[in-house]
Amino acid sequence: MAHREKKTLIHKVLNTIKKYQLIEAGDILVLGVSGGPDSITMLDILLKIKQEKQIAFDFVVAHVNHMIREEANEDEEFVKKYCIKNNIQFFSKSIDVQKIANTNKISTEEAGRYVRYAFFDEVLEKMHGTKIAIAHNKNDKVETIIMNELRGCGIQGLKGIEPVREHYIRPLIECERKEIEEYCMENHIEPRMDKTNFENIYTRNKIRNVVIPYIQQEFNPNIIATMDRLSNLVTEQESYIQKQVEKVYEDIVLEEKINVYSIRKNMSLKQVTETTDKQVTEITNEQVEKQVIEITTEQDKKDICDKAYIILNLKEFNKQEKVIKSNLILYTITRLFHTTQGIEKIHIEDIIKLCANHIGNKFLMPNKNLKIFIKNGKIEFTKEV
Repeated sequence: MAHREKKTLIHKVLNTIKKYQLIEAGDILVLGVSGGPDSITMLDILLKIKQEKQIAFDFVVAHVNHMIREEANEDEEFVKKYCIKNNIQFFSKSIDVQKIANTNKISTEEAGRYVRYAFFDEVLEKMHGTKIAIAHNKNDKVETIIMNELRGCGIQGLKGIEPVREHYIRPLIECERKEIEEYCMENHIEPRMDKTNFENIYTRNKIRNVVIPYIQQEFNPNIIATMDRLSNLVTEQESYIQKQVEKVYEDIVLEEKINVYSIRKNMSLKQVTETTDKQVTEITNEQVEKQVIEITTEQDKKDICDKAYIILNLKEFNKQEKVIKSNLILYTITRLFHTTQGIEKIHIEDIIKLCANHIGNKFLMPNKNLKIFIKNGKIEFTKEV
């Protein structure tokens, strides 16, 4: 029985990898592993796929110690021991995420996400890697869809978490959480459990622990699969629309200066120990005080602002159909910020109205970082500092 369960999930992941071309021959991956059920399952399955030589690729493991929970050091040690046992190169970094959140007035979730991805990117560069594997599963995808729609994100929000985006891949995206938990039990893996996942403080936890179980009990026990199918249909349609949007963007963009200055710049690696016989490298942060770059001078601010803007032709923008306008706005914002987080449907509607009125010297600020300015027949999207 155990053997059948194991092979089923491995084959499912392998099919996902092949379907979306997540891993190709010669790839060097960085696996983000927290030690929880999802990430340790991803690590275990990719190790087996590699050992069975079904795909000729290699990988290293990266772990971030957020220094929030008392068990954080035990989580790190758990992942490290797995890597030592299986001769996998291991990188870790300890970062005071709470301090970063407080300093920058953002949530601990947002701060944690920034530092994790920053560290993963840094290890990728250090190892001359090609992709970063994140252990999001189908349940995470559905939770994200519900969160997006509660915020009014529109059709785009129905896509949820995509299997591949830029150099980030998600091999478990077609696996349900219950399958992952079964895999761990059948293969005698005892993952680390984050107790905060069961505290209904954050929106995602409420959706995971309250909303979805209620829907499953009262309306549709297969809501995860149902919403996943909806997401896939939307993704197919959005893929076509996106291609049209990119063509229009190239026609109407007048100027583009994208800021490459980011939180990642200060996330330097410091190698402190290395045991070559086991190929385990532990990386920690010597100084936790300054994890986020601070812009200290007015000249710094000017230099960065000068680089971070996109200008579109207002007249040509107004000629487009509304669905193209909406997606053009999202596409432009994504090029500036690499995300549309915090941008809701009402913001997009307001920007379209502003452009339609095309009164000079008018602007909108959907959030403190983004300014949309109308002047001289142009739409300027500026990244504020």
